[in-house]
Amino acid sequence: MNDICCIGHITLDKIITPNNIIYLSGGTSYYFSHGISHLDDYKNYKLVTSLAETEMSSVEEIRKKGIKVKVIPSSKTVYFENKYGTNQDNRTQRVLAKADPFNVEDLKDVEARIYHLGSLLSNDFSLDIIKYLSGRGILSLDVQGYLREVRGDKVYSVDWPEKLEALKYIDILKINEFEMELLTGYSDPINAAKQIGDWGVKEVLVTLGSLGSIIYADKHIYKIPAYPPKRIIDATGCGDTYATGYLYMRNKGASYEEAGCFAAAMASISQEVHGPFSGTEQDILHMVKCSNLRPEKL
Repeated sequence: MNDICCIGHITLDKIITPNNIIYLSGGTSYYFSHGISHLDDYKNYKLVTSLAETEMSSVEEIRKKGIKVKVIPSSKTVYFENKYGTNQDNRTQRVLAKADPFNVEDLKDVEARIYHLGSLLSNDFSLDIIKYLSGRGILSLDVQGYLREVRGDKVYSVDWPEKLEALKYIDILKINEFEMELLTGYSDPINAAKQIGDWGVKEVLVTLGSLGSIIYADKHIYKIPAYPPKRIIDATGCGDTYATGYLYMRNKGASYEEAGCFAAAMASISQEVHGPFSGTEQDILHMVKCSNLRPEKL
């Protein structure tokens, strides 16, 4: 039995910023796996991913860190182009290739206490997969893929048609400020989080970029501060890193506030370099401890 299993496609990412163009591997599963490999207790973690044979070097890179990886062959690898402006909280996106979706049969031999689905596109995980995994452990979801519709190579924001049926099976949901308004109709994060909670999600994580984040659980709102990074180099994967830190700490028995602060600091440190989080658990704890910023319970 694994403590945490992240399931999702590894991608090819073309990242365009005002100062540079770089090519990296990416996707929730990539950022999650690299991030957790730098934390102290990651040995009981597993990655389930799917990509084309031509990109297997990304998997071997993760395996060299001592991480267990199950690979489901795909005809293609997901290929994203992410373009950032001066404000790193915003991006435009194109999809240049799609991978094959996951199916229930692929996941029947995977056992974990917590499953985290890193959805990138709307057909990555069917409702059947959500129902199946919800009966096998704690189910966590990054909702982003369900709110993307690809027309040609352009990505358009859409609502999730199956949300009312699906969300009642989700224990932990990670969503950002743009996605929350699309999903709920609310621009206020507290109202949005409460609505998602009313739909059945037990722990709602709303990331708000430089404004911090909120967690809604057990009918309480927890306001988590944003810890300022020393410099901002690349915000790609920041939300995935937040989810990594949060699930890692919750699995260790941390409170909502403790897990949220750890996640926020980990995400902040990840912005200081290109690519995934490469700091240490001590770096994260030091940032939280030395900051004058504290969470609030409402």
